Amino acid sequence: MPPALHRFAVLALAVACAAPAAAQIPGNTVRVGVLTDMSGPFADQVGAGSVVAAKLAAEDFAAESHGLKVEIVSADHQNKPDIGAGIARHWVDQEGVDAIVDLPNSGVALAVATVLNEKHRVTLASSSLTSDLTGKACSPSTVQWVSDTWAQGASTVHAEMQRGLSNWYFITVDYALGHTLERDASDALTRAGGHVLGESRHPLGTTDFSSPLLAAQSSGAKVIALANTGSDAINAVKQAGEFGLAKDGISLAALFMQISDVHALGLPVAKGLQLIAAFYWDRNAETRAWSQRFAARMGGRMPTEDQAGVYSATLAYLRAVQAAGTIEGAPVVAAMRRAPIKDRLFGTVTIRSDGRAVHDMYLFQVKTPAESHGPWDVYKLLQTIPGNVAFRPLDPALCRFAGAR
Repeated sequence: MPPALHRFAVLALAVACAAPAAAQIPGNTVRVGVLTDMSGPFADQVGAGSVVAAKLAAEDFAAESHGLKVEIVSADHQNKPDIGAGIARHWVDQEGVDAIVDLPNSGVALAVATVLNEKHRVTLASSSLTSDLTGKACSPSTVQWVSDTWAQGASTVHAEMQRGLSNWYFITVDYALGHTLERDASDALTRAGGHVLGESRHPLGTTDFSSPLLAAQSSGAKVIALANTGSDAINAVKQAGEFGLAKDGISLAALFMQISDVHALGLPVAKGLQLIAAFYWDRNAETRAWSQRFAARMGGRMPTEDQAGVYSATLAYLRAVQAAGTIEGAPVVAAMRRAPIKDRLFGTVTIRSDGRAVHDMYLFQVKTPAESHGPWDVYKLLQTIPGNVAFRPLDPALCRFAGAR
């Protein structure tokens, strides 16, 4: 090669290598879709608050984006997997959406993750609980951020067994979340030497729990495990109080209850409940500072763990896109996995090869009205559960990507 051409080739290569990562991102813009429940049983847990959380992440990323732009769009999946999958396809194909976050309702999350894996885009399942997302339905482009049914079930079983409560009855919402909550908690209970005395299934959005509660009461169980969440869990706890189950020595185990549910119940009804959570707004100075920003845009409402998860997962994703220089799903998730994430809301977070975000979890007890100093001062910390204990171990038999780099 003539010297002049050689010098030109070297210069071109140097310029290409020095080009900012954002140059490989279409339009120098990343679009994140918040696919959520705006009007159904999970609307208080996620909904408008999840959109606010994603926008806060985009605003915070702007200070370090080096010109990479971020757009946030949102939609209501109506808790229907076919609608959720349809929105996901339209977003990616017609609107250039690069990642979808939130995804309450495990059935919707599983459907959307399938679509996004086909499209080589990222699923940030921050509000989806089924452990199948890091098991048989895992993919190299999915990250499950906040919690899952294995962590919720195993940790709750451990807490109740420490109190000597080994005979359980399940009241289970009849879709993917409830099924995997019951399965994972039952497996943990059996391993710990406990017994399942029965179960009742109910549709999503049930208002009358008299029949399953009576069946649970007559079973002789000392724990009624609520394998549901949102308005279903709220209604079940209220009606259990009306039935006076506590006077019969029966404990309620809420397998997935969030601060919005406790707030709706009120402390006189919810007091004493023990629950597992990944985030509480008043845990430390950083969580308080961020939560006050969130509350200022939400009429004073403090964030749920799901809404906090939307913020943290979105911010981690945007940083990974910038580092990887692409919107392709697997490379972006690989960038998220590269090193532990120092997250202001969840502490140190490690993304495993099966897509599980591992961080500490917490056992809380709901305060009595006398212990509370305000409407959102509802939890007292009983125990910190290290992430390597809280979450299911990495298992190649469950996820074929487990252990992959």
